[in-house]
Amino acid sequence: MTDLKPLTVSAIPTALERAEHYRALNEPSGAESICRDVLRADSENQRALVLLILSLTDQFVRGVPVTEPCALIKRLTADYERVYYEGIINERQGKAQLHRGTPGSAANAHDWLSKAMTSYERAEAIRPAGNDDAILRWNACARVLRNHELGPRSRDAVEHPIE
Repeated sequence: MTDLKPLTVSAIPTALERAEHYRALNEPSGAESICRDVLRADSENQRALVLLILSLTDQFVRGVPVTEPCALIKRLTADYERVYYEGIINERQGKAQLHRGTPGSAANAHDWLSKAMTSYERAEAIRPAGNDDAILRWNACARVLRNHELGPRSRDAVEHPIE
């Protein structure tokens, strides 16, 4: 197996710009790889942690599990950032569930989006002055719920697999 080459600390700002560029090109796995290299050089780099969280959540539709992004938010140092990105994780997982279209996915999407909205409300309460990002995300979730007519899972509903 080939050992990974270390990134120099002085290269971190340029590497992070490149990671943002890969995300913009819809190449989240490339951004993920860069963020992992940055974090090997500077394990507490907040920008790299955020970009890694976003890169992983960009891949939820492809089946990337939610566990690693959830673990990464615990490493964010600002309370607002932790709560806000918890909302992002939940929102993107909800949208990925909706995209799957499998039995139960609409109810799962509703559950994830509702959790996201709760996180965004908590983030709104502690947001920095002039930062309405949590409000914008809450509204986006509300629109998805409304546009797809998603409601809570019925306690009486039992979904049977198609045979």
